[in-house]
Amino acid sequence: MKRIVILISGRGSNMQAIVQRCAEQRWPARVAAVIANRPEAQGLAFAHEHGIATAVVDHKAHASREAFDAALAAAIDAHAPDLVVLAGFMRILGAAFVQRYQGRLLNIHPSLLPAFPGLHTHRRALAAGCKLVGATVHFVTPELDHGPIVLQSAVPVLQGDDEEALAARVLATEHVIYPQAVRWFVEDRLVIDEGLVRQRDGASQVLI
Repeated sequence: MKRIVILISGRGSNMQAIVQRCAEQRWPARVAAVIANRPEAQGLAFAHEHGIATAVVDHKAHASREAFDAALAAAIDAHAPDLVVLAGFMRILGAAFVQRYQGRLLNIHPSLLPAFPGLHTHRRALAAGCKLVGATVHFVTPELDHGPIVLQSAVPVLQGDDEEALAARVLATEHVIYPQAVRWFVEDRLVIDEGLVRQRDGASQVLI
């Protein structure tokens, strides 16, 4: 049975979706721990209520990114994970940290990468006049919001949309595609070949 560690910074809605699907669909895995970089992260309460180990590695308590990354890695490794999942984890991780978990570190970003990496994705998409937006699950590489794409969702931009409305519709699809991508990983149904991810069974890697 594979072990999953999830990193959060806030409410952890994607973390909650993963925990719930893991139990409902009886994956060959369990969420071993939820770790936050903020003591006030609301998602910690959900994890505790579901009997999942929790920890806080406060980035403010460390003098450098390297020191924080080292402390975070130690907290993660205490649970011997097969997969580390970034679920609204709002810290940039250093190259050495990313390489430590290469091939077993997933992230979700609220845009159709490679478009709009970084912050304020919905604002930027609206300003650019995009007619289609979405979310992307990808393996993490040292370059921010890049890496082999596992699964994407496509969401139309509707007349009158503002950032809040668009973000809510994209988030609803995140709660579908992130658990699916994690399930594929723990069931060994993903292959990375020359920087591209293929689903072994030929399942669609796009949610429309």
